[in-house]
Amino acid sequence: MNLPFPLAEEPDAQTQEKGRLLFARETVFVKGVVAMNGLPPDDRLEVCFAGRSNVGKSSLINALTGRKNLARASNTPGRTQEINYFERGDLYLVDLPGYGFAKAPPAVVARWQELMKAYLSGRATLRRAFVLIDSRHGIKAVDTEILKLLDRAAVPFQVVLTKADKISAKEQDKMLDGVRSALAKHPAAFPELVLTSSEKGDGIATLRSIIAGLE
Repeated sequence: MNLPFPLAEEPDAQTQEKGRLLFARETVFVKGVVAMNGLPPDDRLEVCFAGRSNVGKSSLINALTGRKNLARASNTPGRTQEINYFERGDLYLVDLPGYGFAKAPPAVVARWQELMKAYLSGRATLRRAFVLIDSRHGIKAVDTEILKLLDRAAVPFQVVLTKADKISAKEQDKMLDGVRSALAKHPAAFPELVLTSSEKGDGIATLRSIIAGLE
């Protein structure tokens, strides 16, 4: 029986090499943006990474680019308070502020959450949003708010499950059932899931290949 939202298969050698070559190029930090008028020119394709605070977003970006400290990883949820742009040749990688819990004044949290929503609704060159979901917790109410926003903005999004090495096979199956059920309600959802572990490198080649295929 074919499952809805299957796990992405490991790419063949040729496709994997295309992804490797894409991320073998130098990736550099461009700027942190605190308002929509500060965004770089929309002159190239971009993909963004969104997720709850402490979902492992910075670690995933570092694993993708092979740079340990390109995106700042922190044990303090909500540290990323800007839209951070990274440039890899003719591609922008965009690190969005973590949503959900954050140790910051409510007014600050509200401001950067509104910036994130404005970006998702109005960036013409955004090809795909990768929504990171912690494998240990699955899709929560705060994630659903972002998924609905992406539906309304008609921005294709793909769920990337992080920290897959932290759960058992039985827990993983239960989590995947829940994620698939939740995504069935979202028309903008890309019908394939990516299971990753930044710590072990699982799924990184697959995600690189997916991004390379968008160019």
